[in-house]
Amino acid sequence: MQNATVLNPSVLTLGFGEMTAMKYLYSVISLIFYILIIFCNVTVISTISLQKRLHEPMYIFIAALCVNGLYGSSAFFPNLFFNLLQETQTISYIGCLTQIYCIHTYMGCELTILAAMGFDRYVSICHPLRYHSIMSMKMVLKMVIAAWLYIVILFSTHFALTVRLPLCDSVILKIYCDNWSVVRLSCIDTTLNNIYGIFVTVGVIGLMPVLIMASYIQIFRVCLQSSKATREKALQTCSPHLITLINFVVDVLFEIILHRYKPTTLPYGLRVAMSVQFLTIPPLLNPLIYGDNGETRLKRILGMLFVFLTDHFVLL
Repeated sequence: MQNATVLNPSVLTLGFGEMTAMKYLYSVISLIFYILIIFCNVTVISTISLQKRLHEPMYIFIAALCVNGLYGSSAFFPNLFFNLLQETQTISYIGCLTQIYCIHTYMGCELTILAAMGFDRYVSICHPLRYHSIMSMKMVLKMVIAAWLYIVILFSTHFALTVRLPLCDSVILKIYCDNWSVVRLSCIDTTLNNIYGIFVTVGVIGLMPVLIMASYIQIFRVCLQSSKATREKALQTCSPHLITLINFVVDVLFEIILHRYKPTTLPYGLRVAMSVQFLTIPPLLNPLIYGDNGETRLKRILGMLFVFLTDHFVLL
């Protein structure tokens, strides 16, 4: 790569590949997905905003999660839809960098908001008498702002390291731009990018789930010492959050697999499906999970298992 010809292309070609054979079908599907995501998330945000009884910490975090879902999906779906209708699937270099920044900050903010929600559940269940004094509205707003700022500051340095790179190729293997896809096109040594990339990964994908797990370990300990009714109430408040977390982490793991191994070693259809999971499923699923009906269904599905496990630990 050191001796490669520097291109610094103004337009990059995206890896739509076999999708172009049925591009009109995929464009309709992407449009439907995007409309559903907008409708579901805006509905939840509007409901929380208009209903004063929902101006509670947990609902503020849910609204922040929905805003983040709109942010991430808007960085992906419009470009996907319009590209599918074109003869050639390309994106400007500036557009690519913008998409990189939006998608990566969306992914990070999803985890930081989930970590804040985990702390909220911990205070609610482990310190119920002090809940309102600890989780004041001022505290909640600070946590939401901190969740965004942490990712913006952490990723902005990573982004700056990517922007400085001269490029020797113009072909992105994915149907959207991500940081690694651009870094791999560089003509110069990218060791610094790789090292800082590991730091960012540990600081977000490593740290946030650990903080959430720490909260739930404390919640689980309290549940072991509580009545069956208390454990069921804890399940009702925690199960949507756990499902959201598991869903997003699994989707991100799919993306990490593509980063770890060369994308071309996987079948094209599987490669595309794995790469877009975290951009499509969480923004659509989160509003459904946190709706009243969704929460009731989750409680029915997981209730018996949760109580069974805690009963067994109490007996042990």
